[in-house]
Amino acid sequence: MHAGDVAVTTITWARSPSEGIVLRRSLERLAALGFPVAVADAGTDTAFSTFVGALPRFTVVIPKERGLVSQVRASLALAATFDRPFILYTEPDKERFFEQQLAEFIRRAPGGRDTGVVVATRSDEALSTFPTMQRYTEGVINHLAGDVLGVAGDYSYGPFLIARDLVPPLLGLDSDLGWGWRHAAFASAIARGRQIHHVTGDYVCPPDQREESDVERVHRLRQLSENVRGLIAQTIADVPSGPRQP
Repeated sequence: MHAGDVAVTTITWARSPSEGIVLRRSLERLAALGFPVAVADAGTDTAFSTFVGALPRFTVVIPKERGLVSQVRASLALAATFDRPFILYTEPDKERFFEQQLAEFIRRAPGGRDTGVVVATRSDEALSTFPTMQRYTEGVINHLAGDVLGVAGDYSYGPFLIARDLVPPLLGLDSDLGWGWRHAAFASAIARGRQIHHVTGDYVCPPDQREESDVERVHRLRQLSENVRGLIAQTIADVPSGPRQP
């Protein structure tokens, strides 16, 4: 795949001054790569929203409805207007990925007509750098996703490419899915006869994110439940109704 085939979409919410600093630095790295970028910002920090909107080739939208999925829908809808055949979704704090790995990920990504999704997948060595609870919960959803979707791999690092023509069905995703929207997107691609590919890389955990607090553990458990819900919701939606098995 070529860089010219890709637009980028992300969501932002600077919840504290320190988080704002991290996101500003990371997004500056992304801006330096020259992609058109669609950002759905929470709109809670006017100075931060203004900063993001001033980055080269960045377009910012602030959804009227609050919530993660609302931001995702708004950013995807905006990115689809950029007329690139593929859209890269990423969280905004992937500074190392932007600076050192994004260009190579796109270069290695298959870009054929049957490609629906290309997922950035952590190597075993990279996965070992993540906290214990995160590895466990993500291992569970990765196993389930591989079984349901028929393609084994790591679905939990974050960034993935999706074909632009697969975006419209995602604009109606239920707001309650939370982070499960990603797995719903993967299931939707498979249901429409498209392939999922994985590109494995040295996507290690940032050193400042390797300690796991009680709050973080609860977040990972909640995220696991959302991911399962997203996988189930889209799979059920795409399976014809019939008698249940006993």
